[in-house]
Amino acid sequence: MLDLSYMIPEESEDNMKVKYPKGIYKGPTNKNAFVRYQDKTYTIPEPFTKCFFGADPTRELTIHNRFSDETFQQSCKLPSFAVAIYDTIIGAEASEDYKLMQKGITWFQKNFPNQYYTLLD
Repeated sequence: MLDLSYMIPEESEDNMKVKYPKGIYKGPTNKNAFVRYQDKTYTIPEPFTKCFFGADPTRELTIHNRFSDETFQQSCKLPSFAVAIYDTIIGAEASEDYKLMQKGITWFQKNFPNQYYTLLD
């Protein structure tokens, strides 16, 4: 019997890890973008792929509830890519683009439910 085990690469933890690109990257159809944040891949649908996510889209920022005042304050931490979508939701509400606003709210409910209740509910 022939020993061909030398031809099979060793399974190490480094060889088994999937290497993801840093920052925002496009999918194969270019309709959605993707970002890795805290070991999870988030899908960013159109038209939010056109948002400006900053130099580091995974950098965490503290966002305060816009209805907070001196007596009651709510805030939460979000990555920059989620802050860009949050800003788009607020802008869509101000310009009465309710279809875009609802699309953003639905994305937030799915991907950041606790932050959704703090900022948008």
